[in-house]
Amino acid sequence: MNVLHVIPAVAERYGGPSRAVFGMCRALADIGVKAEIATTDADGEGRLAVPVGEPTEYRGVPVVFFRRQFSESLKYSRTLHLWLFGHVHRFDVVHIHAVYSHAPLAAAAAARFRGVPYIVRPLGSLSHWALRHKPFRKRIAWHLGAGRMLAGASAIHCTSAAEARDLQTLGLTNKTLVIPLGVAAPDAQVASETENELPACDGARGQLYVLALGRIHPKKALDVLIRAFAQTVKKSTKLDGWRLVIAGAGEPEYVSHLEQLAGSCQCADRVRFTGWISGAHRESALRGAAVLAMPSHQENFGFAAFEAMARGVPVVVGAATDFAAEIVAADAGWAAEPDEQRFGAVLAEAMQHESERVRRGAAGRRLVQQHFTWEHVARQMEAAYARIVTDGRL
Repeated sequence: MNVLHVIPAVAERYGGPSRAVFGMCRALADIGVKAEIATTDADGEGRLAVPVGEPTEYRGVPVVFFRRQFSESLKYSRTLHLWLFGHVHRFDVVHIHAVYSHAPLAAAAAARFRGVPYIVRPLGSLSHWALRHKPFRKRIAWHLGAGRMLAGASAIHCTSAAEARDLQTLGLTNKTLVIPLGVAAPDAQVASETENELPACDGARGQLYVLALGRIHPKKALDVLIRAFAQTVKKSTKLDGWRLVIAGAGEPEYVSHLEQLAGSCQCADRVRFTGWISGAHRESALRGAAVLAMPSHQENFGFAAFEAMARGVPVVVGAATDFAAEIVAADAGWAAEPDEQRFGAVLAEAMQHESERVRRGAAGRRLVQQHFTWEHVARQMEAAYARIVTDGRL
């Protein structure tokens, strides 16, 4: 079977979706499914240093990159559009990642034109919270092609039952395919290289720290986390050694706002902004954390949370995230509404009780090993692709 994955961009700055598509494609290849990616070279305001318009191997996966011509949000690429119409017929299924960008709309149009079935993974963009964010732009995109794209899909790939429930208001429940994402097993070699080293978190070396890892965006509720952390450490001298490490990148104005907030909360000396980290630095930050915090208003699959659990690090997540119920049911962490008081209360509990962190960290590792490995996900995806190729729909 030959599957084309289309995603607007894969630079690391775009967070979980970029990591997920490579993990998924590598896992599919391991079980004999040919998986290729078509995407743009977008990397924020810059570009990835990659060849364009020709097949290349990137992070262990066959990829064809195309020049992003304009618009960071839309990531428009006429050359990608033309390539899709000329090549999509070579594939048995197209797996589209995202909704409100040029690449997904072009991929869906090409697949419909050539009679190739396609799946859409909306990346949480159809949740109630997401639809309330920039609603005017999304209504325009809906009428320009997003609605038709979803209506013509053989399936909508949701990564949680909660995400599937959000689609009820759009009348798409008969098409939902619920398959989670996976997490790669921690690399033993990288682990040994990074043990006891925190090169990206030198402000927290030798100290206990809460880690927030990933894209910096208002939906991540990092303002809530900073206030909650400041409130918690002020209440107990036993927490004097703790730090908050925020590892990620975002719009400079918003990052500056958060830095100013830490100052106004009188904890600037205990909050460290590292900027974007990857590779060994990212692994080091994850392994060194005492707790990973993700108070997001909305997350369909919090990649960093599952990566932390895979390493035995307990998590504190927002109650509205789609995976919060699973984490609580597995006793793998804590969940609370993303407001200063309630999130602060569970954060304090996590920070004050080492034995609970150890116990819940171990439970999180078991949860990932049992339900969220890439091999498990790839087998489910292969079965779904086969049904779609045979029947046209699930």
